[in-house]
Order: sequence, then structure tokens, then C-alpha cells
Amino acid sequence: MKSLKKLSLLTLFAALMIFTAACGEGASTNKSEGNNNTAEEKELSGTLSISGSSAMQPLVAAAAEEFMAQNPKVDIQVQAGGSGTGLSQVAEGSVQIGNSDVFAEEKEGIPADVLVDHKVAVVGMTAAINPKVGITDIKKEDLIKVFTGKITNWKELGGKDQKIVLVNRPDSSGTRAVFNKFALDGATPAEGITEDSSNTVKKIINETDGAIGYLAFSYFTDESVAPLSIDGVEPTAENVQSGEFPIWAYQHSYTNGEPEGLAKAFLDYMMSEDIQNNLLKQQGYLPVTKMEVERDAEGNQKDL
Repeated sequence: MKSLKKLSLLTLFAALMIFTAACGEGASTNKSEGNNNTAEEKELSGTLSISGSSAMQPLVAAAAEEFMAQNPKVDIQVQAGGSGTGLSQVAEGSVQIGNSDVFAEEKEGIPADVLVDHKVAVVGMTAAINPKVGITDIKKEDLIKVFTGKITNWKELGGKDQKIVLVNRPDSSGTRAVFNKFALDGATPAEGITEDSSNTVKKIINETDGAIGYLAFSYFTDESVAPLSIDGVEPTAENVQSGEFPIWAYQHSYTNGEPEGLAKAFLDYMMSEDIQNNLLKQQGYLPVTKMEVERDAEGNQKDL
């Protein structure tokens, strides 16, 4: 009888120990889950200032709208003004991100050694003409002659009898730098109309008979201006990716040092699947990951 009573006490003690351990484990698990929930529920907030390339503005502005929709306490201001402006402002600290069509090393007076390059996309560019000009393709050597003033009437190239009107971007423009380097082989364009933004360039070309300028693919969204093929190669995403079409550049988002906080969160978002696989295409840009060639700051191109 005593043995039975001792056995019952031992059984009761063991059960009590198991119950206590289970309770302790449950409390620990709940505490851990509580910490995770706190981390997950932490909201992004604050203001992010971005400036620079007008060729990049449609993409970055669209990404910013989506990012702010997902993070209501975040305000992102995206301004254009040209690549030189973006690089200067991020270097001096007046904006957190400076967008550029060119490598910082290519811009005189920019402290490229303190800036961190984030290649977020690729942009293709080509010559844009008033649709009434009457041509769809131009030889590269003739394009250079047009922009350097050696050809002054479209009839010389099989087009209408119209005087050629040049529409350029300012010297600070990354779009101008890319076009001069890869379309004009470094030649200096003749004087013409100079406009600060790609939107204005598009408007002027549309409204001016005989006008020609240059735009990123993302601006050819309607028939108000016409893109030109170069040496028979159409300005398409596929031809840029393969390296056949020569006028393209990385789209750089520079930060002053490694990005932190809101700037890092937004740049990570720019590289997300949703942006790279969907928004880039919608906006007329190309994902870096699909390029079959690459370029360095000197413009040298090689297969990947």
C-alpha cells in the first residue's frame, strides 16, 4: 500500500513537471512571436528627395508612387534637372539620391570617389524627329552630319524639303552626353534650340517642322514624335540587350556613401522583381539582368 502511494506521488510530480515545462515553452514562444510582430509592424516614414536625369524621371516617379502607396507615411519628391544636377546635389547632400544617365566619373567636378553607384535599369535612346520629316532610318555618318550642321535640309536624306532644326539638351544633361558619345562618336553638335527637360524637347519637336532631337525610348509613347532607326537597326529593347543598337546607357541612382534608412529601402525596392520585371517594361526601360553586353565608364562594350 505504501509502495502504491509512493508511485502515485511520483506520477503526480512527473506530470506537474511536464505541465510546467510546457507552460514555460509556450510563454517563450509567445514572447518570440510578439517580437516578430513588432518588427513586422514597424512602418517606414519620412521624406526622401531625389533629383537628376530627366530620362529617368518617369521610371523613378512611377516607382515612388507605388512605394508611397505601400508606405503611406513616406513622402518621395522626384525632380529632374539633368544628370549633372543630380550628381552635384547628392554630392553636396541636398538630396539623398542623385539620378544620372552617365557614370559619375564622366562628369567634371563631381567627387565620384565618395558616391556609390546603384545601376537600377538600362535606357535606350535614339534620334527623335517631327513625323512630317518623312524618313524612318538614317546612317550614323549622316546623323553626325545633321547634328554638326553639315546637312541642313531633309531633302538631302530623302525627306521633305524642310530646313533641319536641331533641338539639344544642355551640357549638364546625361541624355546629351550619352547621345553625343554613342550616336555622334563624340562630335560637338551645332547650335540649335536648347531645352532643359526631355518632356520639353518632345513638345518642341512635335510643334516644329523639320525638328530633330533625341529622347529615351520611354518618351515614345504616342505618334507626336517619331524614332529613327540607325544604320537599319531598329531602336528596340531586344536590339539594345544584344548590343546591336549602339545608343544606350545604364540608369544610375547615386548615393553619398552607402545608403541607409529610407534611401536604402527605396533602392532595394527599385531592384525588386515587381519593378525590374514589370514597371521597367511598362515605362520603356530594360532590366540590367537581361543585358547580354556591358559597358564601363570609358564606354567600352563587351559580351557578358
